[in-house]
Amino acid sequence: MIATRISDLIGRTPLLKLPVAEGGATVLLKLEQFNPTGTAKIRMARNMVDEAEEAGLLAPGGWLVESTSGNTGLGLALVAAERGYKFTAVVDNHSSTDKLRGMLAYGADILNVAGDGEGLATAERDTTAERLAAEHGAYWTAQHRNEGNPNGYRPLARELHDELGDDIDFLYGAVGTGGSLCGTGRFLRERIPDLKVVGVEPVGSVVFGGEGAPYHQSGTGTPAGSEIGCVVDYAVLDEGIKVSDAEAFETCRYLARNHGVLIGGSAGGVVYKALERARTALPGTTIVVLVCDGGDKYLDTVFNDDWMAAHGLFDEQVVRRLAVTLR
Repeated sequence: MIATRISDLIGRTPLLKLPVAEGGATVLLKLEQFNPTGTAKIRMARNMVDEAEEAGLLAPGGWLVESTSGNTGLGLALVAAERGYKFTAVVDNHSSTDKLRGMLAYGADILNVAGDGEGLATAERDTTAERLAAEHGAYWTAQHRNEGNPNGYRPLARELHDELGDDIDFLYGAVGTGGSLCGTGRFLRERIPDLKVVGVEPVGSVVFGGEGAPYHQSGTGTPAGSEIGCVVDYAVLDEGIKVSDAEAFETCRYLARNHGVLIGGSAGGVVYKALERARTALPGTTIVVLVCDGGDKYLDTVFNDDWMAAHGLFDEQVVRRLAVTLR
């Protein structure tokens, strides 16, 4: 196929089988870093714009605004560049430098509302994006409450079913806005009624309850005090679990150094929890993990020894568990 637009290359991402020790379940990674922008969120970014255009909410040469920790912003920046829209990304200091540079490369405007604060400022980001859109007649995509977000993952569900048929027992994914996991799970369950959908969030996120606390995984979870959008569809989720930053990041580092697989920080947490399930699941069980982005955007953090040490994130127990689980 010869594409005429870069967005035509979205989708048809590969599956990778992890070498789980004998007796464990099959664990398959859906490697979404092979999309343009290196992330699953390009799927929903394009679809939110498609649906806005169809509804008459975006005129030619219009202005898009979004509150983003990075990957949604990258997707919207690409689509805006391709279709001739202006795009403003409202961010905080939780975004990786590489994600910000990527958005700038596509011609986006960056508005950082966090000042010198290191943590998430999701509520302030959202308020600023909403105000900016209202004042300037821009379209705020509002990914946490926009049904175009989960609808954008219908093709992902179709790809999985085309590849694996009904042979999927568990679908694991990170829960930030909830779009990728809830959207994929909802559409996939139309074909596989017994599918179990498991959401993973950082320790310190409040989507599945518990006390709020700071965390370093980006693009996932909801901090205390921020809105849990309606895109998080609890009716789709069979289980919601939490993963620590150390478990997530040590998994990323272990996969890179021992198997040559470079995945993003939150994806590491999802893989870690899927491997826990693999150790106890019945023989013949198939677990699919949505790996929403690659590790190239985290070279200064997750894959940086000094950064890991400064934040106290090394954990040899996690490494030992992974060594036992993976051949």
